[in-house]
Amino acid sequence: MSEIIWKYKVNSHLEKLTVKEYKAALRIIPEVLDVAVNTFHNYRKIKLHDTQDIPYEKVKMLEILFGIKPGELENFTITGEPLKALIKKGKY
Repeated sequence: MSEIIWKYKVNSHLEKLTVKEYKAALRIIPEVLDVAVNTFHNYRKIKLHDTQDIPYEKVKMLEILFGIKPGELENFTITGEPLKALIKKGKY
């Protein structure tokens, strides 16, 4: 069996907490994000290649809650070309 790779490192950060902190976090985080508890649990279960995403604002809030730098919650890298390069190539 292959290991599941999550799109976001929410579970990794939760696992670093003590049991008491973990239980508190499961109550506090959905409230701070202003989402239902089930929605927060769905955020935790997004697999790497799923099309579902956590809204940008919620990702930023989670990074603040976990005390991590911008971009450290994601478990993936987005790549692409600048708009001017695409225009210059004449692809569009």
